[in-house]
Amino acid sequence: MKLQAKYFGEIDYLEEDILTFPAGLFGFEEEHQFLLLPFEGSAGSLLCFQSVNTPALAFVAMDPFSLLPGYTPVLQPNELKELGVADSQELGFYVLCVVKKPVSGSTVNLKCPVAINPDTRVARQVILEADDYEMRHPLAQFGTEEGAPC
Repeated sequence: MKLQAKYFGEIDYLEEDILTFPAGLFGFEEEHQFLLLPFEGSAGSLLCFQSVNTPALAFVAMDPFSLLPGYTPVLQPNELKELGVADSQELGFYVLCVVKKPVSGSTVNLKCPVAINPDTRVARQVILEADDYEMRHPLAQFGTEEGAPC
């Protein structure tokens, strides 16, 4: 299948590449299918959640462990059940990034990560109960260079 992606131009993808968000993303509850696309040269730490149904809709995301190796998101039992796992460690996690100019003013939302079951490709954005993380962590706090893509 083909899609005109916001940041990547025309791309080819397979049905099995699609992530399914039964509840959508916060503020975009009607969007249920996304592709997770890595930005070139980011070694998989800077990605994009690209809507399959709305080509102009895409969210910049980051691998939170590349920023904060000790990041420990813990989901609630009902969230784990919805994702079909017994433990948070069975999931993949990504955090949304708000890109600003200058890049040093950009932030990541460590409080509301996207959790993905890699086996079923079902995903959900969650709000972590712990007070360890904020919705707007400045990228500069993690030593991100000014020239970094996010």
